[in-house]
Formats: sequence, structure tokens, C-alpha cells
Amino acid sequence: MKSLGFRIAALLILAIVMVVGLATVAAMVAFRRPLPQTIVEPVARQIHVLANLAADERKAAQRAGLDIRSTPANGEVDARATGFLAQALEHTGPASKVIVSREPSGGGLTASVQLGGGDWLVTSVPDFSPPSGLPGFVMWILLIVAGSTVISIIAAVKITRPLRLIECAVGAVGPDGMLPPIPEMGASEVRVTARALNRLSKRLKSAMESRMRLVAAAGHDLRTPMTRMRLRVEFLPEEDRNRWLADLEELDRIADSAISLVREETLTDGDDLVRLGPLLRSIVDDAVQAGLSAQVGTMAQVTVTAGPVALRRALTNLVVNAATHGRGAFVSLECHGTQAVIRITDSGPGVPEDLIDQIFEPFFRVDIARRKTIPGAGLGMVIAREIIERFGGAIAVANRIPHGLLQTITFPLAETTGRQRSAEPAECSL
Repeated sequence: MKSLGFRIAALLILAIVMVVGLATVAAMVAFRRPLPQTIVEPVARQIHVLANLAADERKAAQRAGLDIRSTPANGEVDARATGFLAQALEHTGPASKVIVSREPSGGGLTASVQLGGGDWLVTSVPDFSPPSGLPGFVMWILLIVAGSTVISIIAAVKITRPLRLIECAVGAVGPDGMLPPIPEMGASEVRVTARALNRLSKRLKSAMESRMRLVAAAGHDLRTPMTRMRLRVEFLPEEDRNRWLADLEELDRIADSAISLVREETLTDGDDLVRLGPLLRSIVDDAVQAGLSAQVGTMAQVTVTAGPVALRRALTNLVVNAATHGRGAFVSLECHGTQAVIRITDSGPGVPEDLIDQIFEPFFRVDIARRKTIPGAGLGMVIAREIIERFGGAIAVANRIPHGLLQTITFPLAETTGRQRSAEPAECSL
């Protein structure tokens, strides 16, 4: 109801109906019959003249064509018209008994005025009833509304087609951020819109490829000088050698993370049905074997559609990040409606509220000094979000009270988004 097309159609319908309605009312006012009050008194005066003539000179009146009968005219009595004419006769002359009836054949009105001798003067009179065009007017307006509705909907569809084209193009953006090619056909506005979107897609693709090539080349080219530096470090004193080796290892992690980030943006892991419960238990077990503090909580039985290798890498990054920076990770899996919800909590210091929006930026660190004590390049969260969003998921991070961090990851269940789509919403159990 709030769409632009609906508003345009409603505006067109309202405008057409108002214009036609006002024009129709104006025409009815201009061409309507006079009201009974404006015509009944002149008719009453004429009847008085005819009644006087019939009473005084009956034969002359009959020769003149007046209809004088012994009974009133036949037909259905019109009480409203009879009242109008009786009041007019009383107002314009001596009161007389009058009966106004409608002819049996459905014709006009006939007035029967009683004369002095008991006879009746029968004469036709104008129809005093008000105009009966209201039903016709209503039908006319309904017809106009129906026609204008069809025309307005067609016009609204045509007008908003470029907007729908943009909406469809944006909705078809792939996980790599690329727009699919749009056929440049149809009306001129549609062709212009499609051409602009295709140009935008080409420029965006070129910029993305250039950025990825730059990062990949930089990470790869660092290998050679780093190898030479390692060889030279071997000839340094042991104390200096250890410091140099630590710096080189950090550079190596940064290069590996940069290359991994580019790989995640360019490569696509084949979609498959992945059971999250066993996957999370395996990740936690690996973290424990590596000497980290990690535990599992509630594990619902849910299945999602994703690349197993890439999804494992993303969830491993999040669990290891919580166990390393948050003094231990606690992982739970629940099902809410048609969504699988993974929660990873820790008991660390959390992230300052003014910095929490930057947590998914490359090379982000809350405390730069911790880089020397805790290994990492600051790309784990970036890579994790890239993978999660590629498979239709979402991730959110929030501070816990009184301390700690909560990472919430949601995925659509496989039955609603995967290859084995079901007509009923997926259910999960513990």
C-alpha cells in the first residue's frame, strides 16, 4: 500500500474520478429540469382559467377541446404531485379538489380538478417529481472508477518500471558484490536505466578486481624479501635474532591473511548441506587441543546450505578469536523459526562502544600493544563475515554485561534456502 506504484495509481484514479464527477455534476445542474416550486404555480393559474371557462361556458370549453368527465382520470394517484398542485391552486385562487395520477401506460401526469357540478376537468400537467438520475449517476461514476483504475494501474506500472528494474538488479547482486548483466531493451527510460546499471557493474567489477590483484600481489611479493631477511637473521646474535624472527612471523601472518581474504572474495566453495552441531563441536575440540579454553552448550540439530570448508574457516576464526582475546569461548546453537542461531560468548574485556562498529574493518585491533603478545593479523573477523554473508547469513557483535563479548551468527535453514527446498518451514530439535 505504500509503494510508489500504488500511490501513482491512486492519484491518477482520484484525479480522473474528480474531474469526471465535477463535469457530470456541472452538466446535470446545467441541464436539469426546473424544480416543482418554479413550475407548479403557473400550471395552477392555467387550471383556474380552464376551470372557470368550463364552469361558465361548458359547451364552448368542450368545443375548444377541454376534457370534461364525470369521474377522475384513471391511473395511479401521485400523492406528492397532488399535494403540490392542491397547495398551488389554493395559493393562486379558490381551493379546488384535485387528484394527480400517472397514466397506466407509464406516461406523464394527469390532473383531475372537480368542477362545481360534480364533473371533473382532466388535463395533463408537467411531471413535478425530482430528477431520478441518481442511480444512473452512481453507475456512471462506478464505470469511470473501473476504467480509470485499469488505466491508472497500467500507467503506474509503466512509470515505475525503471525503479523495479533497479530493485531487481540490486536484489540480484551476488555474494561477490557484482551486478548481473541487464538486457538493454524496452522503453527509452528502461534502456537508459539498464545501460547505467551495466556501466556501474563493469566499473565496480573492475575496481574489485584491481583491489584484489593489488592485495594478492602485495602479499605474494612480500615472500621474497621476507625469505632473504630470514636468511640474514640467522647470522645475528640470538637476542636480536629472536626479535627479528617474531617480526617476520607477524609479517608472514599479515601476508597470509591478506591472500586468504582475497581468496575468499574470489573463490566460491560449492554449496552443500552442512550440519552445524557436529561442525561446531569439531571446531571447539580443535581449539581445546590447541591449548585454548572453549566449551559447547546447547546444540540443536540444524542443517544449513554452505561451503563446508569455507564455513569451517569462518567459525574457527570466531571461536579462536573469542578464546584468544576473551579468556575462553562458549558456543551454543539454537533454532528460532526458520533461522539457525549460533552464539559465541566470552568473558574478556569486550570492545569499547565507540569502536565496536569498526570490529569488521581490516587490521582492526582494540589495543595496538596486544599485537606483540597475541598473534594475528586483524583479518579474521573480516574473513569470517565475508564467508558468512556469502552463504546468506549475518553476524552481529555486542558487548555483554558486565563484561565480555557476544557474537551472534544467523543462517537460514537449508529447507528454506538450499537446494532441497521444502514447502513447510524447517523445524529443529535438540
